Amino acid sequence: MRRTGYRPRRPRGRYRSGGGVVDSTELLPIGRRVAYWRGRRRLSQQVLADRLGKSKSWVDKVERGVRSLDRVSTIEDIASVLRIDAAVLLGRDSRPAVVPEQAVSVELVGAVLSAYDTASANGAVLPVDQVAASVQHAWTAFQHARYPQVVTCVPGLLTAAQRVHAEDPVSGRPLLVEVYRVTAAALLKLGVVDLAWLAADRAMSVAAGDRVRVAAAAVQLGQVLRAAGRSQPAVSVLRKAAYRIAPPDLDGGPASEVSLCGTLLVQAALSAAGCGDDRAAAGLLGEAAEMAARVGDGHDRHRTGFGPTAVDLARVTAAVNLGHADDAIVWHEKAIGRDGWRWLVAEHRAAHLVDAARAYLLAGDPVNAGRLLADAEQTAPAEIRHRPAAREVVAQVARDRRAPATVTQLATSIGVT
Repeated sequence: MRRTGYRPRRPRGRYRSGGGVVDSTELLPIGRRVAYWRGRRRLSQQVLADRLGKSKSWVDKVERGVRSLDRVSTIEDIASVLRIDAAVLLGRDSRPAVVPEQAVSVELVGAVLSAYDTASANGAVLPVDQVAASVQHAWTAFQHARYPQVVTCVPGLLTAAQRVHAEDPVSGRPLLVEVYRVTAAALLKLGVVDLAWLAADRAMSVAAGDRVRVAAAAVQLGQVLRAAGRSQPAVSVLRKAAYRIAPPDLDGGPASEVSLCGTLLVQAALSAAGCGDDRAAAGLLGEAAEMAARVGDGHDRHRTGFGPTAVDLARVTAAVNLGHADDAIVWHEKAIGRDGWRWLVAEHRAAHLVDAARAYLLAGDPVNAGRLLADAEQTAPAEIRHRPAAREVVAQVARDRRAPATVTQLATSIGVT
């Protein structure tokens, strides 16, 4: 960022820690730091929004912590308008949340994805049943939140599935689509959005012509688009995919297709919430709830876990993303009281507990937020220890002086303090 030559006066609030002097603003969430420096510069939210080319509502959501600032370029733009260094806004948030030991495995996955067109040219073709069993094992590991294990096995699995597909496209296509899907899902958990996008795109390409496989692959594509900050395009893609797979008669339609359609509508609702569109999110979740009532809980068709409980969990995530903390907490308490809650896979339950922790944090309740994070870590340790988004929530809760000691210890153990 270009230096302006301006050196802001140090805020008055300071304290000593470890022998050094720390600005009190470093303890604030990044949105609160934006509000602090905007006030120091005597700028209204509207003026800041105009200079950034954003809406006043966008600025307000950033300052309240409803909308996260996850793009360095956006943070640099804000810092430039506020005439401060970007590091001042980042503060403690500038500490990386990624897990370094995963870098080698991820790099191998990237190498195989980059060489997909030559992988089938050489080497022995394994029996279809053997590859299918390995694909099943990868999905099982993912649903138990063993993300490092999945990423480690993906390079060999991708190569094997590509060779089977080249030898026998009919038998190989569903296998290859599923390998790309689980690859995208695991990479998303580790925060590697670019490679996850590539894997999801490959899944869509291989699935072309098979409406069910396309719909299944679209689930991961929608998640990737949302993670990449492209929520608006995600809504369009997901709705089209959902209505394409929707049976003409829901009561008489195959449960597997109803589940896929409902899952796609849930993903579209979460994307709409990411855009701040309350109305669209509510409408899409309402449609999904009708479908969920028809298929019931306790099923995992196409690795969706779709049912009434899954829709309630999605309501929590949507409410958090829209800034409705109280609504999110009410839906959370309702969802975990369902029988279907116990039937969900560990990955789904742990991911939800992290979202529910975000709701309590937004409501100013770090104690209950910490309790849910501890529950998530017990349910699926890798969800907390290897997923950057979850690690950041742990870090945010641990920064609050009211946080329980268990969260502080957890934050220390995973290296986010």
